[in-house]
Formats: sequence, C-alpha cells, structure tokens
Amino acid sequence: MDVYEELVRLRRSGQKCAIATIVQVNGSIPSYQSAKLLVREDGSMVGTIGGGCVEAEVWNAAREVMETEKPRHLTFSLGQDAAYDNGLICGGQLNVFVEPVLPQPFAIIFGAGHISKSLSKVANLAGFATVIVDNRDTFANGERFPEADRIFAEEYEDVFPQLTVNESTYLVIVTRGHRDDMRVLRWAVSTNARYIAMIGSKRKTIGVIKELEKEGMPRQAFERIFAPMGFDIGAITPEEIAVSVVAEMIAMRRSPESDWRKLSKSLFAGEASRALLK
Repeated sequence: MDVYEELVRLRRSGQKCAIATIVQVNGSIPSYQSAKLLVREDGSMVGTIGGGCVEAEVWNAAREVMETEKPRHLTFSLGQDAAYDNGLICGGQLNVFVEPVLPQPFAIIFGAGHISKSLSKVANLAGFATVIVDNRDTFANGERFPEADRIFAEEYEDVFPQLTVNESTYLVIVTRGHRDDMRVLRWAVSTNARYIAMIGSKRKTIGVIKELEKEGMPRQAFERIFAPMGFDIGAITPEEIAVSVVAEMIAMRRSPESDWRKLSKSLFAGEASRALLK
C-alpha cells in the first residue's frame, strides 16, 4: 500500500494520522533518508523506517503527535552496543520528523441567509470546506454560495443522515427562526462535532434549551454550545459577525484535543444565566 495514497484516503474520510520521515542520516542505518512510516489512529502502520527499536519509539511519538496535534523531531544514535542489543548493527545516526496529518475541517452552516453568505466566504478563505443546509432552494443554491463544497436544499431532518460529522466538523446554526434552530440543535448535540455554535443571545439560547429539556434531553448535553457565537469584538454587520465566528473556529481548530474543550463557553455560568434557567 502506498503511503501517500493512504494518507489522502484517511484525510478524506475524516481520520487523523501521523507520518514519520527520516530527514537526515549520518553513517550506516537499516533504512534510507526520506523513508516514511504512516501511523493510523488505531495504531496500524503503512511503510517502514527500518524496524527495530527506532520504529517502535517513532510509533509511540506518532501516537503522541496525533493526540497533541504538534510535530516532533527525534534523533537516534545507533551506537555499536545499543545497536547490537537491538539487532541494528549499523552504528549510524538518523533524525526523524514526525508530523500530524489532520482532516480538512468542514464548516456545516445551517441556514442560508445573509449572515451565512458571509460565514461561508470567510470560513472558506480560512481553510474550511463549507456545507450549506437550508430548506429553501431560493436561498440554498450555487449562485448564492459558489465557494461551498456541498449545498442541501432539503428539510433539515432529511439532511442529517447524509452528513459526516467528526472532530474536524464545525456546526454553525443560523437558521431563520427559533423553531428551526431547535430542530438543528436537537441533532447537533448528539454528534461529536468539535464546535457547535448558535446565533442569538444567551437568553434566546437558554430558552431553546429549556424547550428541549422538556423533551427529556439532559442539560449537560448543551454545555459545549458556543452562544453567543463568535468572539466578542463588537460585531454588527454580517461580515463582522462572520469574522468573529470564524476566529473562534480557528481558535478551536488550532487547540490540541487535550485543550480545545477548555475554550467552550459555559451557558450556565453566572447568576443571570442560572436565573434564566429556573
């Protein structure tokens, strides 16, 4: 199996991986400069950088790199004693660069109004593939969203099964009304999306949550919602709102998996919020 083909396949399917490359060699080693090893999320591998203790240590580093989403540079010295003990009688030195390969992030925007138009453009410029979902074909179409990767002009519940959602997915809810927001939010909190945001004030969001709680949904299901969505930069126009939301998405994207949940805004913090929830 070709390392590059598998890398592309994994990325397109929304899976992380890490690729290790021998970037420098001095002396004799059991492989060659530019040799590559790809490690999947499940720990399986494609390719090799020579086997033995070096490959085992690189495998461990690759797992860490996928977790932290930060690259590592490793140096190995295959001295005669260590090399003999591990069956690598080479005596050379090698440097290995291990880097994470992350899926392209997708921003799925529910609602195709004027704010969504700006959101799609700004998100696309920032490296997000965008998907537009709205039940009005006069709004959800290629003329209004030429940069979108996919456009669905169908009822929201009919679209949900067609969407692939993983930890590289960003869900932004900007529909035309509270009821449609509720329809989408009900589904969104059941996914493992990295980011879920909904337009409107904290009061409005809590009102929607209270309605969903009446249906039996637990309050903790809503703790990771970003609302009000976007960084507080005093945004007023659709373009400014788009910048604030995409900036927040970028902050989530660039935070490692171990840290990104800390960025979430708690809808339930503060006396005012607790009063609204009563």
